[in-house]
Amino acid sequence: MIEATGITKAFNGVQVLRGVSLTLRKGEVVAVIGPSGSGKSTFLRCLNHLEIIDGGSIVVEGEALATAQAEGPSRYASDADVRRICRKMGMVFQSFNLFPHMTVLENVIEAPITVKRLPRATAIAKADALLDKVGLLAKRDNYPGRLSGGQKQRVAIARALAMEPDIMLFDEPTSALDPELTVEVLRTMRQLAEEHMTMLVVTHEMGFAREVAHRVIFMDDGRVVESADSARFFSAPQHERTRTFLGQML
Repeated sequence: MIEATGITKAFNGVQVLRGVSLTLRKGEVVAVIGPSGSGKSTFLRCLNHLEIIDGGSIVVEGEALATAQAEGPSRYASDADVRRICRKMGMVFQSFNLFPHMTVLENVIEAPITVKRLPRATAIAKADALLDKVGLLAKRDNYPGRLSGGQKQRVAIARALAMEPDIMLFDEPTSALDPELTVEVLRTMRQLAEEHMTMLVVTHEMGFAREVAHRVIFMDDGRVVESADSARFFSAPQHERTRTFLGQML
C-alpha cells in the first residue's frame, strides 16, 4: 500500500530524516514509536505531502507520489496526481483540527461534498453511519466546543473515514488526551484494525503497539533503528537503543 524508500528531510539545515524506508502492506497495522524529536511525525507528514521530501521515493498503491533523482531533490507527480494519490490516505492529527464553527455532522460531510462532490443527502447518510460507528451519533448536532477531547478525536477519525481512504495515518492521536479519554480513541482504532483497515500509527501507547500492531518500527535521530513483528519487538529487541527506550516506557 505504501513503499517509502530512503526518505530524507531537513529544516533550515537541520537533518530530520536520514534515509527512512518503510513498507506498509494491505490490511496491516504498523506502529511507529520512538523518542520525541526522532522524526516520526515528520515522516508521516511526508507520506501524504504535508511536507515535501528532499530525497527518496514514495509509492502509494503502485503509483509514484515522489521519485528519487540521481541528483537534486525528489520529483513529485503532477499537482492533480498528487491530490488524487493523497486522497487514498486519511490523516488523524494529535490536535483534532476540527472546524469550531461547524457542527459535528458538518465537519464530517464537508470534504465529501466539496472534494468528492457527493450529494448532500448521501454524505449525511454516510456521516451518520460513521458517527454511529464511533459512538457519537447523538452528538451530530453539537459543536466541537461542547465535546471532550476523546469525542473530538473520534469525530476526527469519522471525518477522515468519510473520504473512504484505503489507508489511515494517525499522528499520535492520543497524546493530547487524559488516560480515560485515551481509552475511547484506542477502542475505535482497535475496531478499525479488526476490520482490516490498513493503518500507520505514530504513537506512545505501548499497549496498543504490542496488542494491535502487526509490526513495530522504532525510530531515533531520524533513522529506523529497528523493525520487527510486535511480539518479537517487545520480547526480544535486538538493538541496545531499542532496549533502553522500552526500559523507560514499559
